[in-house]
Amino acid sequence: MCHQGIMLPDKGICPVCFEFSLYHFPVCLGCGRKMFIDTDFCGGCLLTSPLKVVAPCSYHQGLGTFVAAMKYQAQFSALDCLTDALINRIKTLESKGLLIMLQVLIPVPLHSKRLRQRGFNQAWIIANTLSKKLNIPLFTEGLSRIKNTLPQAGLSGKDRRQNLNNAFILAESLDLQRIALIDDVVTTGTTVDAIASLFQKQHIHVQVWCLARAEAPGLLN
Repeated sequence: MCHQGIMLPDKGICPVCFEFSLYHFPVCLGCGRKMFIDTDFCGGCLLTSPLKVVAPCSYHQGLGTFVAAMKYQAQFSALDCLTDALINRIKTLESKGLLIMLQVLIPVPLHSKRLRQRGFNQAWIIANTLSKKLNIPLFTEGLSRIKNTLPQAGLSGKDRRQNLNNAFILAESLDLQRIALIDDVVTTGTTVDAIASLFQKQHIHVQVWCLARAEAPGLLN
């Protein structure tokens, strides 16, 4: 990405393009819909009270390429600026009373086989970076992925839910009250919903923090 040939050597993203690709308007923390007032949910999501998903940008508006490069190419040049943008978004929402700060950050886990194949978990790398910048502990105990599921991309909503059925387990009686699940991108939310339901059974408040939101078509129009 560049603007009149200007590049950031350390990040690989033109600062003008980067800033342009971030959200500059309120979005629903449930579905990602563009809104015109600062509130947490749109009218539709108020009826269902979904998980709050916090992201600094839309996956489809220019920065998704850099987020995807982390997972598929182990290219983390944009990690620092994207995590800074996420932190700014979090602090802005907190200052407006739309979020509460959390106790721990928990990365969405990979199955051990997938972890061996890939060699890293991008969610852990993102969570570790946020942990250091926010001084919030990184928590990796208790949550495990026990089913080596198919990739979610390309599956229907029903198939996504079936794919993740009993994919995760959570230790009982965790001494936690408020957590943030950390992932690179949230699309339909099926993965984070499956994990959050385990924590919610223990009456633990869950938010989701990610680098980009791949909202449904038309929601930002």
